[in-house]
Amino acid sequence: MNYVFGFTVAHDVSARDWQLSKGKNGGQWTIGKAMDCFCPLGPAIVMKEDLVDPHNLGLRCLVNGKAKQDSSTKQMIFQTASLVAFVSRFMTLKPGDLILTGTPPGVGVFRKPPEFLKLRNS
Repeated sequence: MNYVFGFTVAHDVSARDWQLSKGKNGGQWTIGKAMDCFCPLGPAIVMKEDLVDPHNLGLRCLVNGKAKQDSSTKQMIFQTASLVAFVSRFMTLKPGDLILTGTPPGVGVFRKPPEFLKLRNS
């Protein structure tokens, strides 16, 4: 934990049409997650010293005021220190690097029926 600056939230956006279509993506799953603006962060970073327990934080995702995901960092399979140790075994971590830890249950594509975000008309 000496190497962790703090914690924030991220929206790990997925373009499922690109991610799941072999015709568009050439069989590459990653392209559906790597487009411009696909990982908005924040709005703040909470320093680790300001948290009593980073593994006991509520996490909700609202879409148009409706909760689509409602979970807690208690649900993480691996805690922060273990993730940093594991990731640093196969890639060099530098100051400012982020590790996204996963998504709580409720992802739209896996709902019955599936739900997808749509762009609003300007």
